[in-house]
Amino acid sequence: MEPADPSGAVEPSGPSGAVEPSGPSGAVEPSALSGVVEPSGPTEAGEFPGPARETGPGAPVTTPVGRLAATVERLRGEVRAAQAEAEGRALLELAKGILVERLGCGPAQAARQLAELTEQARMTPLEFAVEVINQAARDRVSEVAKAFLAATADPVAPEEDSAAVRLRAAESGALAADDTQAVADSLLQHALRPLGAVAVAVWAAGSDGSLTLAGSAGFPQAEADRWRYVPPDVATVARRGLTEPGGQWLTSLAESGLPTIGRRDFAEGARVAVPAGAGGRIHGVLEIAWPGPEGPRPPQVVRQLEALAELCAHTLESHPLLPGPQDTRVLPDVVELMDLADGLHDPALVLVPHLDETGRLVDFRIQHVNSRFMDPAGRPRAVVGGALLLEAYPMAAGSNELFQRVERVYATGEPFRAHRMRLTALVDQVPLSAFADISISRHGTTVLLIWRIEDETARLASLLQHAQRLGRIGGFEENLLTAEITWNGQLFDLYGRPPTSPPVPLEDLAAHAHPDDAVGIGRFLRTLVHHRRPASVAFRLQRPEGVTRHVRVVAEPVLDTDGQLLVVRGAYQDISAQHWTEVALAATRDQLAHTEQQADERNRLALQLQHAIMPPAHAPLEVPDLQVAVRYRPAETEHLVGGDWYDAVVLPSGLVLLCVGDVAGHGIEAATSMVVLRNALRGLAVTGAGPAQLLSWLNIVAHHLTGAVTATAVCGLYDGERRTLRWARAGHLPPVLVRDGEASAMPTLKGLLLGAVPDAVYEETEMQLAAGDTLLMYTDGLIERRDRSVQESLSHLLSMARSAPGGLDQHLDRLLTHSRSDTDDDTCIVGLRLA
Repeated sequence: MEPADPSGAVEPSGPSGAVEPSGPSGAVEPSALSGVVEPSGPTEAGEFPGPARETGPGAPVTTPVGRLAATVERLRGEVRAAQAEAEGRALLELAKGILVERLGCGPAQAARQLAELTEQARMTPLEFAVEVINQAARDRVSEVAKAFLAATADPVAPEEDSAAVRLRAAESGALAADDTQAVADSLLQHALRPLGAVAVAVWAAGSDGSLTLAGSAGFPQAEADRWRYVPPDVATVARRGLTEPGGQWLTSLAESGLPTIGRRDFAEGARVAVPAGAGGRIHGVLEIAWPGPEGPRPPQVVRQLEALAELCAHTLESHPLLPGPQDTRVLPDVVELMDLADGLHDPALVLVPHLDETGRLVDFRIQHVNSRFMDPAGRPRAVVGGALLLEAYPMAAGSNELFQRVERVYATGEPFRAHRMRLTALVDQVPLSAFADISISRHGTTVLLIWRIEDETARLASLLQHAQRLGRIGGFEENLLTAEITWNGQLFDLYGRPPTSPPVPLEDLAAHAHPDDAVGIGRFLRTLVHHRRPASVAFRLQRPEGVTRHVRVVAEPVLDTDGQLLVVRGAYQDISAQHWTEVALAATRDQLAHTEQQADERNRLALQLQHAIMPPAHAPLEVPDLQVAVRYRPAETEHLVGGDWYDAVVLPSGLVLLCVGDVAGHGIEAATSMVVLRNALRGLAVTGAGPAQLLSWLNIVAHHLTGAVTATAVCGLYDGERRTLRWARAGHLPPVLVRDGEASAMPTLKGLLLGAVPDAVYEETEMQLAAGDTLLMYTDGLIERRDRSVQESLSHLLSMARSAPGGLDQHLDRLLTHSRSDTDDDTCIVGLRLA
């Protein structure tokens, strides 16, 4: 053993100069009496200091500085051990007191009984003492400890320091602490370090929503100084824990992005912020930091942290923070708040919390009712004052959540404002509702509830004012006896006059109107004043700045009991927008009528042209042993004049030209294109060329000479001597042959529609006809349907064609009558029958 200093003297550590006991039993160490410092126990690392141990860089124990450092380190360990023993002794003494009360014995007998029970239970004295306290207390700490032990019990390797011991030790340290800083140290040492936490902060909530750091442990002092005060409405982890009922539970602080104390030191660690509430009021927030990310906490750990937050709430309530430079407001007491309520012009209630025997908030007592208060049920103020809020107004706990709002304001201190909130009161068991503006604020330990019932008269007046503004309506009243005229503000704006100018009387109305409207205004005044009947007139108001507005005035006379005219009242309305809208509508109607007339004229001309070229029926052809019939059915809608065409003519060579076609589109353009193609085909046919060559030439005409018209066509040449038909098609439906009661479509020859390409080659074929054969050429208007394919429509046509009795004319008429086409398109049919 080495001497403590070169002189071998021991400095007095107490105020009297005597040597203070350094051991927990109060005995003086022999080394202190002899002037030699002996190591009394292991260091924090679990090793005894030896002669060669260094307490710091370059400071071996053999040097005076090293010996002094070793002494300080040893004394710190002894102080911590003494604190822990004192806290344990407090729990043991509390357990002895419980046994004294339960067994009715003295302290000595209670101590012996506690020792015997501890030995029988095979537990440490501190663990058994905590068990006795939990059974006697039945409080939240005991419930949390019981649940935690039940969930984490390990019969093989029981813990030396159980959760119950840690919680009771933390509670004992909190109750014995002089300030919140000591509470934070006790919580971290006894309860939170075993859970893996590294730091803790206790925040005190201000009445204005601010947060003040009341105590912290595990954070650097510089960091704690930076976070000493957090202003209201600043989003931090503690603020979220204060405003959210369940607190804030973050698995990783970095992922949340929220600022908070120790963010640089434990950026990736988990954070928990639990509201510290007691008696229904939240006094602050308990914030806990972990070094790394953590998953969801088990329920027993959550309840343990909530119990620790409740301990913090009791400390914050018992040791409130003194106003500092950042919080210099002095909260009013109940008397001052009652005086404040009496000075308000709106009904107000001063509420104080009402707690049950367990300290839980169950209601609010109406401490004071101001002079402006009017009870909806008609009860006097003396009946309402002093009653519980839910007893006086049970509907406050209903759907409007008024009681929940008051409870929340009392808990958090954040004021609540609401516009047009529904308030419901029971009057003779009948719920009566009214709308009111609500204001709830906390002042110290009391709550001020203010409401302003919406005045129905004021509300209707406001609605009327807004209606006049939106409708650009100004009201007036003119007393004909006193010449007093009253205008509202909207009427001054309508006239373009300042509100300080005198109103315009009705007799001077013509002077402010367009001269052409004087006759109408004079008729209006005669009806109103002389005939004493309501009247109205529209005129052009000329404003002082030269702007003309279209205005309508409506007025009615007010007669006295003798039938004499007393007052005229009415309203002006700015109808300028309506007037110009009517003018625009009238112009649009005229333009539409003109456009419709032009369209009708175009359609009429197109229809006349079409009928002139292709009449519904064709004159019979003079061909031996051949009967030709033609039918044309125009579109049902006149503006859909189409481009369907047909032709049946005997050529100079004796051959019969038979063709049908369909130009794409409708209207006058389709009709004129149809005329061009029909006449061109007639002219080309006299050359003696075959159907394929004729269609090839007609394609050139359609592509180059008609403005890129597209069309379909089928062309045939009938030789009466040989009874043969040569034919070709250009994108058109093939003809139908009816022979011996059976109808079939002729082969689909190759051929593009007309006008699609500059040069096109068409396939041609020849077929032999027999006596009694019927050949049908037609356009798609006969069979086309929107809901059927072309093959289905063609099958229906074949079924109708094969069962056609009578002559050829009746055959074509029957096909038109039973056609199922729904496209409203025009239709052409050319039929020939051999005798």
